[in-house]
Amino acid sequence: MKFKIIVIIALFVISSCVKITAQNSTINNSKKPNIIYIMADDLGYGDLGINGQKKIKTPNIDKLASEGMLFTQHYAGSTVCMPSRASLLVGKHMGHNTVRGNPNWTSTGKAVNLLVEDVTVAEELKRAGYKTGIIGKWGLSEGGDDANLPLNQGFDYFYGYRNHGEAHHYYPDVLWENNKPFETGNIVMEKKGTFSHDSFVKKAKDFIKENKEDPFFLYLAFTIPHYELTVPENSKVPYKKLNWEERELKVKPNKGYQHDKDGHATYAGMVSRMDGDIGDLLKLLETLDIDENTIVVFTSDNGHEFDKNFFNSNGDFKGKKRDLYEGGIRIPFMVRWPGTIQPNSKTTHISAFWDFLPTVCDIAGIKPSDPTIDGISYLPTLLGKEQKKHDYLYWEFNEGKGPIQAVRKGDWKAVKYLEKSIELYNLSNDVGEAHNVAKMNPEIAEDMANLMKEARTENNNFPLEYHKRVLEKMNKQKQVKN
Repeated sequence: MKFKIIVIIALFVISSCVKITAQNSTINNSKKPNIIYIMADDLGYGDLGINGQKKIKTPNIDKLASEGMLFTQHYAGSTVCMPSRASLLVGKHMGHNTVRGNPNWTSTGKAVNLLVEDVTVAEELKRAGYKTGIIGKWGLSEGGDDANLPLNQGFDYFYGYRNHGEAHHYYPDVLWENNKPFETGNIVMEKKGTFSHDSFVKKAKDFIKENKEDPFFLYLAFTIPHYELTVPENSKVPYKKLNWEERELKVKPNKGYQHDKDGHATYAGMVSRMDGDIGDLLKLLETLDIDENTIVVFTSDNGHEFDKNFFNSNGDFKGKKRDLYEGGIRIPFMVRWPGTIQPNSKTTHISAFWDFLPTVCDIAGIKPSDPTIDGISYLPTLLGKEQKKHDYLYWEFNEGKGPIQAVRKGDWKAVKYLEKSIELYNLSNDVGEAHNVAKMNPEIAEDMANLMKEARTENNNFPLEYHKRVLEKMNKQKQVKN
């Protein structure tokens, strides 16, 4: 009898251990999932139906969110393109990042790219056996520095724009493939040839098909809906039928952005064209029978730039691109992973671009190479488990308005302009940052100011002082007044 009891107890213990082990091996006991990270360019939080958009139709992106998890408090790395993408790739916020601003806004006026020793998401995933590719806008090889091209930063394949200037046109005469430029045959200023976005979609499909048998990471960096605003006519037709009051965009012949004149229909058409293409990519995953083993992320690199209250691209937020208010940095973010992420789920977990690197390392079963990263894996949130939280999030930015810093700690958000008093907002009841409560909460304001000092390391390329271009403008304004 005693022997039977011992056997039963032993079997129970073994069964429990097996069950616990299985629960802790959700990722490791199956084939490593593919990861597709889709980034729009200058898409506002409120530009999607899932986030309240009424005029622009985004059924496929909305479906992506409903079939996965919607993050309502996710933040970009920065409020402009280059530093935001750098933050995503290396897992560091603006207080520690190598790249903290766009080209030409450094102290010297020369672009600063990622360092060769900066370890990217692609390099980490290659260690875990992933095939890695970037299609679309790289934007981290400015100033002719070939050392920073994607194939030198962990990517096996690259197709798209090398730098920002190239990416400002949708009919470029030059694109890059595997770190080599080639002529497209397009006529840039006449907008004739192949719409670059369509090329990116095709190459993305090819990459997925070619790598379907092994785990892959595809960073699909679309340029829609960044300036210049242009899209093939068939994407505008549904919106032109609505007879909107149009916002006519002006262009200078053979100079700068060559916008389509019908701004509202163009902007909406660009977003909807991207939405349709994302729908096609999701169907391709099903056709290839890799749907359930593929994580698809959709987001934007920063807040919107185009809208002037017609689309309500901000949603409920204040500010836009180049602001550190919520409209400049809080972005749409959703993750779909059929069979693993609970469909139609939503989280208020506070997260940011610099969390992506540790998250994919977690998914791939490896530890980040750089122990100094600022990110925290949000895989537990995706799996419905207990999630570690950030003590705070930090940003800094320095262009035309001078240095700006921002900190989010819990529900509190602080914004500080150089030579001005700190602003303090409670996002739990003031998501639009309309009521500065710094004077009513001096201790909290002081704590946030101290965090702004502690969160950053000095960087000679990005000092917290007025850029010389701003100083020149300020001096001219003083002379006019006098």
